[in-house]
This record gives sequence, C-alpha cells and structure tokens, in this order.
Amino acid sequence: MDYPLFLENKQKQHVKTGFTPETLNHNLKPFQSYVVKRALETGCFALFSDTGTGKTIMQLEWANQVSQYTNKPVLILAPLAVGGQTIREAKKFDLHCERLKSEVFGFGVYVTNYEQINNIDCTQFSGIVLDESSILKNYNGATKQLIIDRFQNTPFKLACTATPSPNDDLELGNHAEFLNVMSSQDMRAVFFTTEKSRKDGNKYRLKKHGISEFFSWVNSWALMISKPSDIGFDDEGYDLPALNMIERSVSVEMTDFENGQLFKNTNVSATIFNRELNNTLTERMSEVANIVNNEKSNETFLIWINRDSEGEALRKLIPEAIEVKGSDKPEVKESRLLGFANNEFRVLITKKKIAQYGLNFQYVKNPNMIFASLDFSFEGTYQAIRRMYRFGQSNIVNVYLITIATMENVKKSIQEKETNFLRMRNQMINQMNTKKDYTILPIERKEEENEHFHAVKGDSTELIKEIPDGKVDFTFFSPPFSNMYVFSNDIQDLSNCTNYDDFMKHFEFIIPELFRVTADGRMVAMHIMQTTTLKGGDGFYSIVDFRGDVIRLFQKYGFHFHAEITIRKDPQMAAIRTKNHQLMHGTTKKNSLINRPGLADYIIVMRKGKQVDELRPVNRGIPFDVWCDYAEPVWMDVQEGDTVKYRKARDEKDEKHITATQLEPIKRLLMMYTNEGDTCYTPYSGSGSELSQFVKYGCYGIAHELKDSYYKQSVSNAKIAIESKGQTKLF
Repeated sequence: MDYPLFLENKQKQHVKTGFTPETLNHNLKPFQSYVVKRALETGCFALFSDTGTGKTIMQLEWANQVSQYTNKPVLILAPLAVGGQTIREAKKFDLHCERLKSEVFGFGVYVTNYEQINNIDCTQFSGIVLDESSILKNYNGATKQLIIDRFQNTPFKLACTATPSPNDDLELGNHAEFLNVMSSQDMRAVFFTTEKSRKDGNKYRLKKHGISEFFSWVNSWALMISKPSDIGFDDEGYDLPALNMIERSVSVEMTDFENGQLFKNTNVSATIFNRELNNTLTERMSEVANIVNNEKSNETFLIWINRDSEGEALRKLIPEAIEVKGSDKPEVKESRLLGFANNEFRVLITKKKIAQYGLNFQYVKNPNMIFASLDFSFEGTYQAIRRMYRFGQSNIVNVYLITIATMENVKKSIQEKETNFLRMRNQMINQMNTKKDYTILPIERKEEENEHFHAVKGDSTELIKEIPDGKVDFTFFSPPFSNMYVFSNDIQDLSNCTNYDDFMKHFEFIIPELFRVTADGRMVAMHIMQTTTLKGGDGFYSIVDFRGDVIRLFQKYGFHFHAEITIRKDPQMAAIRTKNHQLMHGTTKKNSLINRPGLADYIIVMRKGKQVDELRPVNRGIPFDVWCDYAEPVWMDVQEGDTVKYRKARDEKDEKHITATQLEPIKRLLMMYTNEGDTCYTPYSGSGSELSQFVKYGCYGIAHELKDSYYKQSVSNAKIAIESKGQTKLF
C-alpha cells in the first residue's frame, strides 16, 4: 500500500455495506425518503430523529426493503404497546407488518417487544430494527449486551431513537458497538480522555483536537434530525404549537430536627430520594388531584408517577383515572395505553419506564400532562413530554411540574442534562450539514535555512524524499507515541493512530527512506521506551515490546543492530506523574501481583552496512574517563529535567505536555558517532532538542516537524544554540 492510500484509510469513516433501493414507498415525505435511502446504503445505521418526524414509517420501509433484498425476514424490537401501534401504522402506509408469534418463513417484517428477546431465534433474521434504541445507553447494562451479542452477525441493522445520548457523548459508543462500527472501549480510547476533578473524580470528555473528527465519524454511520430543514428539506407541516411549562411548588415542612439540623437540605441525594418522595406524598398528590378535578371535563391528563403508592393515592382522589402498572399483564397494558391514545378515557396514570418510549399521544383531545414528581432522568422527562408534544400535535400542551423545595438539585440536574443533549444534537446537525472534504490537503510549508541548519514544517515521511541518497551522517529522534488527537487532529501525525498496529504501519513508511539517506557505515539512533497495555482499555496489564519491534522493523530494511543503552528513570517520579497503579506502594498492600518495576528509557542505535573499518573514521577525541562513563550499559546520571525550552510549544487544545528528550544522551551520541561538520537529521523535531544539539556541537542539522507550534519552538531553540555555540565545551 502506498503512503497516500494509507492516510486515506486512516480517516475515521464507517464503511458502507448496504445497497441502493430501486424505488421507495410513495407515502414517504421527501426528507424521509432521503433518510431511508441513506440508511439502506450504509447497511448498519442509526437514526436519531426527534419525536413526530416519522420514525415508524421510515423504519418500516427500511425493514421492508431489506426483507425484499435478502428474501429473509426482518425483526423490529419495540417497547411494550408500541408493537400494536407499529402494525396499525404499517397498514396506514400500505406496508405489511405482523406480530412475531413463533418461527417465521420467507421474507416479511415482524415486530415484538424487548422482553421477548430470549424467546427468539435471532439467526433467522437478515435485519434488525431497534425502535427506541436508547435502551442501549446503559454502558454496562445486561439488556444492552444481550442485544449486541444476539445480533452480532445480523448483516443489516437500524437503531432508532430521539435521545441517543441524553447524558453525554460517551453513550453513543453503545450504538456504534451494536452497529459493528467500533466497540465502546475503542471509541473511548480514540476520541476521549479522562479529566480528573475533586468533585466528579475521573470523568471522560472528548479530546479537544478530536471534537470535529468525532462528530464527523458519527455522521458516517448516523443521522440526527430535529426537523426536516436540518438536512436541507422544507419544514412545512412541522411547526409545533406552544408548550406551557407550569411549575406548581408544594409547601413542605423544612425543619429537620431528627437529623440534628435546623433546616432540611434543598439538595436531595439519590440515596434519600425515595424517602423524600414518601414524606411529601400527601401534599404532592393533593396538588395533582386539584389540577385534574378543577379542570373542564373535556381536558385530557397524562399523569407520570414514580412510585406505586402515588398511583394508589391518585386513584382515590381521581376516581375516573385509569392506571397502567408494571404488574399488569402485557395485553392489559397495551389495551389501556392504546385506549388512552384513542380518547376512550381522559385520565391516565402510569410510570415513565412503562410508557415513555414510542407511544403516540399527540391526537388526544385538549392535552395536559402532570409530573407528580421529578427524578434525575432528563431522558425520561424529555421522552415523556414528547408522547404528547410532537410533530402532528395541533393543540397547546400544558405540562405541570410538581416541585418541592427539598429537590432543587433534581430540577437543576435535568436542566444541565438538557443543555448537554441540545449541545450534542446541534453539533451533530451542524456537522451533518457541513460536507467534509476527506481529501488530504497539502500542509502549509514553512522553512528556515542558514549555514547551520535547514528546518522544514511538514510531514517527514514525504519531506525525507527531498534529501539526496547517502547525505545524512547521523540521525537521532524520539518517535511520537500512538495516542489519538492528543497533540493534533492531523491524519499525517504519526501519533494519530487508533492502535499499536496502525502506528507501526505508519512508522514503517519512513524506515526505507532513512536507510536510503544514511551514508554507508553511519548510524540512526532512537530514544524510545516500552509501552504498556491499560487495564481499563485492554482488560489486562502487560508490557508491549516496542523496543524489540522497532529493532526488527529496522532490520527488515537492511539496518544492523549496533548498540543499546538503558537510561534509568525515577519510578517515584513516574508514579506521582502517571498515577500508575502498578508503581504504587499501596497496590502492594492489596495485591502485589499487579506491581512491576518502573520502565527505563532506551537508546537504540542501528547501523547501515556491515563494515565500518574502510570508511571515513569518526574521532572527537573522547577522554578515557569520559569514555568509561559512555561505555556503561546503563546511564544512571541522565537528569530528566535537562531539556530545551518546550512549554511554549503547547497549543490550547493539546491534551498533554510534550516531553522533550534529555540533552545529555544526544550529546553523547554526537560525540561517539559524528565528526564536526557532519550532516545530522531528525524526522520528528518536536521542540528542537536534537536540532539544537546538532548545531551546538558543530554539525549541520536537517529537521522536519509537522506541528506548527513545535516547528516554531524548534527553530527558536536552534537559534539560541547558535548564539551559545562559542561557549560550548565538548568534555
């Protein structure tokens, strides 16, 4: 594979595995046809479409097309009571869908509820639709994992929900994993980093350099729509009426003598949430009954409760109310929920976990909704409101929130989650409306050349081709380690690799060029360290033999393994800096099987050619006592803080400080393997450690660096070295 093609393949884009339909259902609106076509062409797709935009007809048509294309059945998994609604919608749009009862034969579209997944032979279906796929949002949920596992090999998949990630972007990983795009674990490793705070502990957030790339990647396998104009279509017929949010604050006892406090805390914790609901039951339910009983008899009410005791109290206060409980038989639940949708009675009491998903109540008369109590779930609240307040609703919807002073933080939590959800939705929509050009654009070339050095800003894998054969007498560098979007979002950045294997493939492109430009018998030296797996990311602790892999890779292209030096590193400093559990003394008190010693740095020296005797010798006049230090296999005296200035090279979006290579090892290698006036090269100049030392010790330096801020710092440090050149002592 050539280098440009390799870079193309590094782009984080999902590969399409679907087909293009010949015709689509004539009942689809133009924007719906576009969505269905794109989902079919992608093969495995997520549709994050707001309530009322027609997800039901879109998923029915998608399922119908897949079934005809594969001549096999397609299954729709839906929340309870939504199955019957889906079957009725299919008839309305000249589509066929039936309830799954037992084995199926031939093509066709079938629907059942999530509770039946253990009773289904999932291998018989060529396609699966998850209606309200936000069920996947629980990262460690058993149901989530069961769905992913059971449909792992299903070729066509469609996940549909209005709230794919109500709490944070990380939840999108479960959709990616279900669709066979990328595992949640890999998504975290590529696009996210942990942020430590005393308040929240370790919390994942998007890497600053990776925000645009993340949403672009999501856009390759998903589509988010709040209204047709989000994807360039007319919004006619998609205007919503007013939504009246009416807060009714209930007075409660605020003293808390039992717990030794004069006043109750206005921020209830999750652990005492239910106790507070129980303590305020009478006041809250009385307020709900007053609202319902004092309104006109033609007003319809949907009352959301959290506890069985609330339903029991409300049925006594509102005798005409019908309740749907978790203990009801499935057919009873479905009958009552659909009865309410058909205006057969005016007051329905139920819990969000029973009816917040999928049901269409926008056609009930004079709609009102009451939250008898709030909880910490924004998604549940959003979805519950959207049962009535959705496209197709022509009446004003009144939403009553029964609040109490001791639960101020519950309301605040919902508001914060709503802000996060709207931010993510807007970012995704904006990204989708911005057509990204995936062509690798040429990097703006910058260069500075004088009698001491030639520094160029650009991709060293390409720039090295400008160096003549055998021009370089000595090369020294420290390769950037694989860690996506830590220092840049440039796909040409060697560090921007998803995994270790991709890093080694990218690194390999420059090695034959290094062999070409190196003079016979001369050296290429690298400052490296071993890398490790991570318990959180890889599932186990292990050292990855980067040192050995690099040696073998250079040998593959003709280099000889000439020398190796170990550089001691302080394990205490490493433990403090990295918080690595394997280095912590506390870990020895729990399970010292986890512990390991600290990792050293290594200088690996590779030589071009077998013979050095007949070539121009190198002699810097190294004194005997100095050589005794150089000849040690382990250099114990290298100071970790002995570096060039580098902190100014850090950009605002950088996730980590660049760590400059210590200067002493570079000096020692220059004394051993170069003559004054030799040409030295570094392909990854960073902040200029190598280039400054090349100049300082009388060599001509060639330096390449991709990142602009590092390039500037490298040139600056090289100029400082020129000024101090006359003061330099070799030994």
